[in-house]
Amino acid sequence: MKSGDAVAEQGQTQDTGNGEGQPEASEAQAVPALDAEAELKALREQLAAAEDRALRVQAEAQNMIRRAKRDEENARKLALERFVGALLPVIDNLERAQAAMGEPTDATRPLLEGVQLTHRSFLDVMQKFDVAVVDPAGQGFNPELHQAMSMVEAPGAAPNSVVAVMQKGYTLNGRLVRPAMVVVARAGEASHVDTTA
Repeated sequence: MKSGDAVAEQGQTQDTGNGEGQPEASEAQAVPALDAEAELKALREQLAAAEDRALRVQAEAQNMIRRAKRDEENARKLALERFVGALLPVIDNLERAQAAMGEPTDATRPLLEGVQLTHRSFLDVMQKFDVAVVDPAGQGFNPELHQAMSMVEAPGAAPNSVVAVMQKGYTLNGRLVRPAMVVVARAGEASHVDTTA
C-alpha cells in the first residue's frame, strides 16, 4: 500500500506540476508579445519622424531652388537694366542730331535719312528686349513715370497735363529705367477756387 500511495502522490505531484507549468508558459509568451508591440510602435514612430524630416528637407531644397532662380532672374534684370540705361544717351544723341539738322537740303538729306534709319533700327532692337518709350506729350502728369522739370501756364492745356517733353523716358519689362522729363501745365488764374465766400 505504501508503494501505491507513493504512486498516487507522484501522479498528484505530476498533475499539479503540469497545471502550474501551463500558466507560466502563457505568461512567458505574453511578455515577448508585449515587447514586440512596443518595438513595433517605436519603429513606427521612428519611421514617421524620418518621413517628416525627409519632407522638410525636400521642401527646403525646393525653396532654395526657387530662391536661386529668383536671384538669378533679378541679377539678369539688373544687368539688362544697367545696359539699357547706358544705351539711352545714344538714342538721345540720335534724336538731337535729327532735330539739329532742321529742314534737309539736297546735301544733308542722305545724312538725315541715315540718322533716322539708325535711330529707328536702334528703337526696334530695344523693343525686342521689352524696352518701351515713355513719351507723355499731351497726357496727364504721372509721378511714377514722369519727372516735372517746371510748371508753366498753358491756356489751351488742362491743368497738370504734360505740355512739353524735354527728355523721353524708358521702361524695361514694365519697370521704369528713366523717367520722362516734362513741363507740366499749371492751373490758370480763372481756374482757382474762390474761398472768400
